[in-house]
Amino acid sequence: MLKSMLGCCKVYISESRNRKALESIERAARLIPEAPIINKFEDDTYNRVGYTLVSKLSPEPSSSSSSSSCPLRNAVFSMCRVFHVESIDLEMHSGSHPRLGVVDHVCFHPLLSASLDQASTIAKSLAADVSHALQVPTFLYGAAHEEGRTLDAIRRELGYFKPNSSGNQWSGGLKSETLALKPDEGPAQVPPTKGVIVIGATQWVDNYNIPVFSTDISVVRRIAKRVSGRRGGLPSVQAMALKHGETVIEVACNLLEPNKVGGERVQLEVERLAKEEGVAVGKGYFTDLSQEKIIESYLKLDSFM
Repeated sequence: MLKSMLGCCKVYISESRNRKALESIERAARLIPEAPIINKFEDDTYNRVGYTLVSKLSPEPSSSSSSSSCPLRNAVFSMCRVFHVESIDLEMHSGSHPRLGVVDHVCFHPLLSASLDQASTIAKSLAADVSHALQVPTFLYGAAHEEGRTLDAIRRELGYFKPNSSGNQWSGGLKSETLALKPDEGPAQVPPTKGVIVIGATQWVDNYNIPVFSTDISVVRRIAKRVSGRRGGLPSVQAMALKHGETVIEVACNLLEPNKVGGERVQLEVERLAKEEGVAVGKGYFTDLSQEKIIESYLKLDSFM
C-alpha cells in the first residue's frame, strides 16, 4: 500500500535570525504541497533552524533519475536552491552551534514500510542536483555513501567540532577553501559565503539536548565525553557540549538508535555525571516531534489533501 511508504527529510539551516530568508525558504517548500513541513524547530542562540518534511514514496526507486519525481526530494531541492540565492552569507554568520554550510545538513529517513534503500537513492539524487545547481561541495553519509561513512566522521575531518571564535562560538565559514576531504559531488573548492552541504540517509535519529547550569565549558565537555558511546559511554549516543546562553551549557545528543537508548536513559546518565561534577541539570528536550507523531501529523494532513 503506497500510503504506508513514507519518507522523512530533516533539513538543518544555519540561520534563524533572518526572517525574510526563512519565509522565502518556507514558501519554496509550500510550492510542493505533497511534501509538507511537519515541524520547524528554531534556536536563536544556536542561530539554526531545523525543518522536517514528509511525503509518500513510490515503490522502490531503482535509480536516481526515477527519484527525481519524488515530491520530498523536489521540495528539499527547492528549499536549498532558494536559500542559496538569498542574502545569507556564511562569513557573516555567528552562533554557538557548529556548522559547515548555509544549508548545513540534510538527512532522509524511511518511515513505516519504506526502505533505507529508497531513502538513500533520494539522497544521492538530491546531492547530484544540489552540487551541480549550487556549485557547492557535497558530502554523502550513511546508506547514501558506498562505504557507509558516518556523519560525525565527515564533521571531524572538516573541523566541525572546533570553535573558531572566542566564547565557544562559531563565526564565519570554513577558514580554508581547500578541503581536507574530497567531496562526493560538486567542486573541490569551498565558496566562502555558502560553505558545504552534507546529505545522508539513515534509520531514525532523535536529537535530545540537556541543559546544564554552568559557565564552565570544560566541566560540561567532560560530561558529554563520558556520555558519548565513542568514549565508552552509552552505546549509539553522540554528545557534545554547546554554550546556550550566559549560564547554560547544553549536552547536545544524537541518539542513533533511540529504541535502544532513548532520551530518558540519557537524561539519567547526564544527571548522574553532573552530580559528580557538582553542577545542576535541567530537563532535556527533543528538537523534533517523535517518529510516531510525525507520521500521525502527516497522515492527518494527507486526509485533507
